[in-house]
Amino acid sequence: MDASSQWLAGQLIARGPQQTQDFHDILNGYLNLSYQYGLWTAASLMCENGCSDDGFIDFRAWLIAQGEEVYMAALADPDSLADVEAYGGCQFEELLYTGNETMKHLTGKDAYENTDPDAYKALTAALKKDIVYGEGVNYPYEWDEIEEYFPRLCEKYLEPGAVEFHLKSHHTIWFSDCPDIQKAREGGPPQRNGPQTDIKMEGM
Repeated sequence: MDASSQWLAGQLIARGPQQTQDFHDILNGYLNLSYQYGLWTAASLMCENGCSDDGFIDFRAWLIAQGEEVYMAALADPDSLADVEAYGGCQFEELLYTGNETMKHLTGKDAYENTDPDAYKALTAALKKDIVYGEGVNYPYEWDEIEEYFPRLCEKYLEPGAVEFHLKSHHTIWFSDCPDIQKAREGGPPQRNGPQTDIKMEGM
């Protein structure tokens, strides 16, 4: 991943400030669009010791680095990530800084401060048109639900008996007292082949 970041920085420097800013904005657009509870649950299975708020940002950067096909498939069905090699702990923090650091190198300007809010909003809307969100991708799954919705990830990353252990120990994946989690879990997990609920979430 270090080599990838260095190569990317070199490519951006060669292309100049405008394409560097574009890269920065597109990356953050895809980060925002992949902020989905169901994907976060999948990340918690793939990442060692779970996945914190900051860890989920780094996970989404790692996901974007896997390319369009893997990214789109994960938002359609997070369980598809069972086919992807979980290298680097599924965390690619350095990618998050590449555009901004390169922009500073080229112009002395901060890419975040240089982002036009209206243009970024339009860009994110355009990127979203190509994404097909799968049923339940917005739902924060708990231990008694994950084996049904992430059977392949559970088989790959969970030790035998892990779910039973967490249930008996009354462990939770999410902070159940959080109002956002309570709202997202209203009505229980989506039924297979049932209507998808569009849950609105904040960005990063």
